[in-house]
Amino acid sequence: MGKIAFLFPGQGSQAVGMGQSLAEANNDSKEIFEKANQALNIDLSKLIFEGPAEELTITYNAQPALLTTSIAVLEYFKQFDIKPDYVAGHSLGEYTALVAAGVFSFEDGVKAVRKRGELMDEAVPNGEGAMAAVLGLDRDTLRSITDEVTEDGHSVQLANLNCPGQIVISGTKQGVEDASEKAKLKGAKRAIPLQVSGPFHSELMKPAAEKFKNVLNEISLQNANIPVIANVTASIMSDAVDIKVKLVEQLYSPVLWEDSVQKMLELGVDTFIEIGPGKVLTGLVKKVNRSVKVYNVSDIETCQAVVEAFKEELK
Repeated sequence: MGKIAFLFPGQGSQAVGMGQSLAEANNDSKEIFEKANQALNIDLSKLIFEGPAEELTITYNAQPALLTTSIAVLEYFKQFDIKPDYVAGHSLGEYTALVAAGVFSFEDGVKAVRKRGELMDEAVPNGEGAMAAVLGLDRDTLRSITDEVTEDGHSVQLANLNCPGQIVISGTKQGVEDASEKAKLKGAKRAIPLQVSGPFHSELMKPAAEKFKNVLNEISLQNANIPVIANVTASIMSDAVDIKVKLVEQLYSPVLWEDSVQKMLELGVDTFIEIGPGKVLTGLVKKVNRSVKVYNVSDIETCQAVVEAFKEELK
C-alpha cells in the first residue's frame, strides 16, 4: 500500500450544523468544541451548529469554526489508527494540518486563526477587494494578465492555483474585474466572482501579515512530527522557525495547491483523506490525478466508510 496524506479544507467549506452529530455522539469531539468556546470566550459551537449562515461565513468566525470542526473529526477518526505520512491544508486548512502535526496546540491554533480572520477583515475595507475563479487558462498566461493590470494601477494577483484550469485571482475590485475580462479575451472559459469578504492571498494582505507576525510570536511552535506540505512552496516544512515565516508569507502569497498535490504524488502518496466538512479538496485532487484514491471524513457515517475501505485493502 502506498502512502497516505490527510488534507484539511479551507474557507468556503463551512456549513451550519457541521460536526454536530459527531459532538453529540463522541466525547473526544465534543471536548474540542468546548475547548474552542473556552479559548475564544464565545459560544462558537452554537454558531457552528445553529448559524445563522451569514455570521458563520464572516472570515473571523469561519476560520476558527472550520479549524474546530476539522480537529473534532480528526479526534474521532484517530481511534481507527489510520495514520498519515503527510498532512496539508488549503489556506486556513494549513493551520488544521499544523495542529494535527503537533506544531501548536489546538487552543493556540484556534486563537491564532480567529486573530488572522480579524486582521484579514481589517486589511481591506469591505467591498474594495474581490476574488474570482478563472477557468480554462494556464497560470503563465493568467500571471502575465494580472501583472499587466497591476502595472496599470489596479492590484491583482494569482491567489489559489487549485488544479489544472482552475486558478483564483485576488486583488482590488477593479483589478479583478479587469483581469477577468482580459482572461476571457485570452481564451478563459469563465471568470466567476467569489462570495468572499476580502482579497485573500493578494498583495493587499501585506498589512495584515505584518501584524500577524506579532500574533505568531506570542504562541509556542514546535517542529512538526508529521511532514507538512506548505502552501507557499509546495515543499515539506517541519522546522518551527521556518513554519512561522511561511505562515506570515501565506497571507499574501498564492496557495500552490496543484503543486502540493503533485509533490505528495511524487513522495509516493496514493491515498488522500480529506478530514473536515465538504469535499472540495478531494474534488481538486481528482482533477490533478484521476487514479488516486480519495476519501472524505466529516461525520460518523463517512468515517465508517473509510475504515471499511481500509479493511478491504488490508485483506
